[in-house]
Amino acid sequence: MTKYLLQRLGQSLITLFLVSVVVFAGIRALPGDPAIALAGEERSPKALAAVRAAYGLDDNLVVQYGRFLGHALTGDLGTSARTGLPVSSAIGEALPVTLELAALSLLFAVVVGIGAGVVAAVRRGRVEEWLANGIALLGLSIPTFWLGIVLVLAFAIALPVFAASGFVPFASDPLDNLRRMVLPAIVLGSGLAAVVMRQTRAAMLDSLSADYVRTARAKGLARRQIIGGHALRNSLVTVVTVLGLQLGHLISGAVVTEQIFVLPGFGKLTIDSVFTRDYAVLQGVVLCTSAAYILINLLVDLVYSVIDPRIRLGGAR
Repeated sequence: MTKYLLQRLGQSLITLFLVSVVVFAGIRALPGDPAIALAGEERSPKALAAVRAAYGLDDNLVVQYGRFLGHALTGDLGTSARTGLPVSSAIGEALPVTLELAALSLLFAVVVGIGAGVVAAVRRGRVEEWLANGIALLGLSIPTFWLGIVLVLAFAIALPVFAASGFVPFASDPLDNLRRMVLPAIVLGSGLAAVVMRQTRAAMLDSLSADYVRTARAKGLARRQIIGGHALRNSLVTVVTVLGLQLGHLISGAVVTEQIFVLPGFGKLTIDSVFTRDYAVLQGVVLCTSAAYILINLLVDLVYSVIDPRIRLGGAR
């Protein structure tokens, strides 16, 4: 297990290094002179030269990347040209909002998607399967922005059960926090729940027709034990793969949802940095998002090894 973990960790570090190179090069390839954006209205040659000297923009790209990587390893992602505050502080304030939203969305998707998928597989050809498939099709078809507007009109205006916008930290007021986060979580997690449901149903149908399930039935095991202890567990490898791939999309896809519900999260920070051409913030946001993808894939590999020990033993050789 330790060797398998070290192998995956080494691969993740190499990937993160390559990502940092791509992010740095991509930001530098954007049209326009960063010094002009940093200088603001004062664009005299002396001011531009002073800005380039202060931010090291007159050095070659190799030196700039080395300085960027060294600072990033210490948690220093630069300074925002728009606010003058450290980028790490801005990310530190916005990231918890997006992480909470992604966690609640994932919880909604797992509970609804796996539950509906198991029911659809067990009750194949019956009303329950048709109902689950119909709901999944709706979840895949309805645009996020439209679903968000409808939920706000229904449950924040017509029936004021939840709040329509804003954010309150969970530590300050847990109840008010959930009132403001439930609707965004449903909006963001509905598409993922539909995907999880379809994948769970397909994997469960394969497992229920496998030889080991027929053997378990012949032994006289209880129906619940066969479904939960045998079929579902062996189906989770496929489901975890989908969740791992889609969880990164939850973080990046939160942009639209956060705009609808006016949440001060990662999505809003990204949009603001793009419109204001705040290169330092944009660079930090993209780097943190990429690191989140890599971390999620690492965690998915570890979950694989727990669900199916054959993967752990195969990776250790």
